[in-house]
Amino acid sequence: MRRSIVHEGSGQLTYEIREIVAVARHLRDLGREIIWENIGDPMAKGETIEPWIKQSIIQLTNQDITWGYVDTQGVLESRQFLADKVNERGGCQITSADIVFFNGLGDAVSKIFGFLKREARIIGPSPAYSSHSSAEAAHSGYNHLTYELDPNNGWMPDLTDIENKVRYNDSIAGILLINPDNPTGAVYPREVLEAIVDIARRYEIIVICDEIYSHIVYGGAETVHLSEVIGDVPGIALRGISKEYPWPGSRCGWIEVFNQDKNPDFASYINSLINAKMLEVCSTSLPQYSIPKIIGDPRYTEHLNNRKKIFESRAKEAVAILNAVEGLSVVEPKGAFYMAVLFDDDILNKNQYLKIDNPEIKNYIENLVKDVEVDKRFVYYLLGSQGICVVPLTGFCCNRKGFRVTLLEVDNTKRIATWHKIAKATKEYINSYKH
Repeated sequence: MRRSIVHEGSGQLTYEIREIVAVARHLRDLGREIIWENIGDPMAKGETIEPWIKQSIIQLTNQDITWGYVDTQGVLESRQFLADKVNERGGCQITSADIVFFNGLGDAVSKIFGFLKREARIIGPSPAYSSHSSAEAAHSGYNHLTYELDPNNGWMPDLTDIENKVRYNDSIAGILLINPDNPTGAVYPREVLEAIVDIARRYEIIVICDEIYSHIVYGGAETVHLSEVIGDVPGIALRGISKEYPWPGSRCGWIEVFNQDKNPDFASYINSLINAKMLEVCSTSLPQYSIPKIIGDPRYTEHLNNRKKIFESRAKEAVAILNAVEGLSVVEPKGAFYMAVLFDDDILNKNQYLKIDNPEIKNYIENLVKDVEVDKRFVYYLLGSQGICVVPLTGFCCNRKGFRVTLLEVDNTKRIATWHKIAKATKEYINSYKH
């Protein structure tokens, strides 16, 4: 073309969680039954919506108002309801004007990073969540900036690493947190969050916290929301209903904005997000209308508590099976419904393999693993040999070798069998050597 039309950051738009689906589908076409452990969709793993929640949605669809446009920032009643929830916790107080709805957090993430000044960077965790890391990298045109999460300290953020990188890189305009974390399942205590906010305060940068799993916390951990520790620092919390109801197909998320009245530059930036939303008119109406009706229902707390117990039980079950494998280590998750499984250092190499009986699948996998990270090599062999689709940890903007699995499978027999298949395959893979 006369002039290139490709954005300089286009090469950073990667999403390993879904990219591996193409490989798995090809194997399925070749006859391999697939167990999908790559993506956090509770519905795909058999979870059903509670009847009272379904009935609430049905009742809303019978109201003509839910079929129309809403305010650009979202349904006022829902925004006020959510602002009141924030204010009830204490800490930073907000109004309905500080809530903005998006078509899922993917939409919010795209705009949050897309409307930053290009030279302004947001540093995020490693392992990272692909939506954030790819969007930030694409916005800047450079590799995503990261700080370390430490598996030897419960996957907590390395505060020294954060401060050193913020101090010596003045392009960093904000710190990103995911709490509870995806892919590790870590839940950050108050003192960790306060320390990160303190860094942001001292270096005059913002804090962005993805809190989509904030009500899926278990195993003795406690949720501390950004609003409770942010003080007078500019910040944004990202929330949604996709993991809680759960209703991932609703594509309904929102941001809670803190202290935009205290910083004109931050206020102008938030206004740019609202203006960008205005160009789309608004986000989808129906799920927004459901929020006061469902979250405000007395049965909702019991609904959340029941799911917490389920995920806690599954986490303990998985950790017991996988931690028994020599060469693997797992930090028990305390939130969300994911688990990061680490290989011991230097235990993987480019000669290990798993037996694959189907010649066509074997040939396909062996062609795929020629020039990939060693944990991705294992993931491909696991997929070809056992049909289990997990995600390599290096796909999360991370140098550590491992893989992520979910805690979502509702079929107890199938879920436990899957853990044992992974454990057995891992042992065989570690002890294999292809001459």
